[in-house]
Amino acid sequence: MSGIKDLRTLIKNMEPVLNKGVYVFTTVTNNQVVRSETLFEFKEEEGTTIVLEQSKADELGLSYEYISSWITLKVHSSLYAVGLTAAFSTELAKHNISSNVIAGYYHDHIFVDQKEGQKSIAILANFSKNYS
Repeated sequence: MSGIKDLRTLIKNMEPVLNKGVYVFTTVTNNQVVRSETLFEFKEEEGTTIVLEQSKADELGLSYEYISSWITLKVHSSLYAVGLTAAFSTELAKHNISSNVIAGYYHDHIFVDQKEGQKSIAILANFSKNYS
């Protein structure tokens, strides 16, 4: 498996990017959603959690509570890397920002309250720049 494992290298090279759009987490229990419209899905016992653009959720009449901004860390992190999620989520928590994290094969994706998107980018960029 490729990707960086060294925590210091990962944090110094995070390069957080705020993706365009507004995203929501919702759950479905049947085939209400076309897979091409979702960013992420995870099957749980109670239903399938999906993340998709708010406008698509509205079109489909799906209910949601959590409205978020989507941040991608451009560093290619290994799924074996230890401590990256803890490091950036702790940094965001210091500023009272919750983070919902999805690890992709190449990158980590962080969903934060939509109102905190720009602030989160600044916090993560500063954290990366000043990490020792």
